[in-house]
Amino acid sequence: MQGQENMGQERKKRLELLAPAGDRAGLQAALRFGADAVYVGGPALQLRAASAGFTMEGLAEAAAAAHAAGKRLYVTVNAFAENDELAALAPYARALHALGADAAIVSDLGALLTIREACPELEIHVSTQANCMNYRAAAHYHALGAKRVVLARELSLPEIRKLRDNTPPELELEAFVHGAMCMAYSGRCLLSAFLAGRSGNRGSCAQSCRWSYRLQEEKRPNEFYTVEETENGSAILSAFDLNASGLLDQLAAAGVSAFKIEGRMKSEFYIAGAVNAYRMALDGTADRAAVEAELAAISHRPYCTGFYEGPVHGQAWDGAYLGDCRYVGLVTGDADAEGFCTVQAKNRIFVGDTLELLSPGRPGQPFAVTALLDEAGQPLPCINHPGRSVRLLGAPWAGTGDLLRRRGGRDA
Repeated sequence: MQGQENMGQERKKRLELLAPAGDRAGLQAALRFGADAVYVGGPALQLRAASAGFTMEGLAEAAAAAHAAGKRLYVTVNAFAENDELAALAPYARALHALGADAAIVSDLGALLTIREACPELEIHVSTQANCMNYRAAAHYHALGAKRVVLARELSLPEIRKLRDNTPPELELEAFVHGAMCMAYSGRCLLSAFLAGRSGNRGSCAQSCRWSYRLQEEKRPNEFYTVEETENGSAILSAFDLNASGLLDQLAAAGVSAFKIEGRMKSEFYIAGAVNAYRMALDGTADRAAVEAELAAISHRPYCTGFYEGPVHGQAWDGAYLGDCRYVGLVTGDADAEGFCTVQAKNRIFVGDTLELLSPGRPGQPFAVTALLDEAGQPLPCINHPGRSVRLLGAPWAGTGDLLRRRGGRDA
């Protein structure tokens, strides 16, 4: 029995929880709340170019922060490269390696070969955009120098197991476990490019699948018919969000060693909540109900388990986002001897409110706000200005980087 427990612990040590970050705040949240590695975009060929990219200086700072925490940093270079962009990839790869990036995430075959030739020391992970669906493709990527393959999002658990059984054991397999799913084959979509002139394969997706659409009959111009499921309408092209928190053991048994959370355009509140929930699930420090409650707290579309348990049918999202909690404050200073912590407000907070403090490694802990003090130490009945710093009494265990949230009620 002891031997089996040790084997289970060793297996868990080899599993990686990989979190997204689109800015410094997201990076800090991911590292603090339990990610083993963080993936970010840089200034070139990343698929969130418009709103979630780091400068080269920012990448160097991110790598240093990750390494100081004993974690790893991966940089997405996963847009499909055009002819004129290949020449710049060689110096870019060398620069990424020099600043401390642990791997480049690549989808384009030409980009993979260029990076591999220019900087063989830089680890390469093949993006899910490459649609790796079978063991021969995965083995070939490994032969080309890839350390890891991020599996196509359409694979079932048995298909992953078969792929794992027929690939070199040193090839790592990564799979998405949480976040938005695209109504396209592993994210390779032309809808945004067609409707808005913004290609999702080039880092500028307009999220066209999330728009609301109306129906017009050919012979009745300007007569529009609403396609709706509820009073909110229906986003008929918009997939549910992935939540595979209940399948982590099955995924690990199938051969997946890295669990990836989607969301480089998400806030630090979302990243902290998702990472914390999956960290607890992997470590066994919270039961299924607690993990699900934490994932229900963050903004999301209805959840599903993707393709892991078989084909996806019958999804009809009504356009209304779910989320049990509202982000109201970031702890910027530890609680002192009197029990006051320093908080940067993100939403309104009133004396007498019941809030929850989200700290790493446990579910949100409820507490009552018993006092608020301004910068001069004068009592406040409430705080109405996002960004303002106050001292808050009620959570004497609060630590810098913890988050405050409101469950339902006012402003929720």
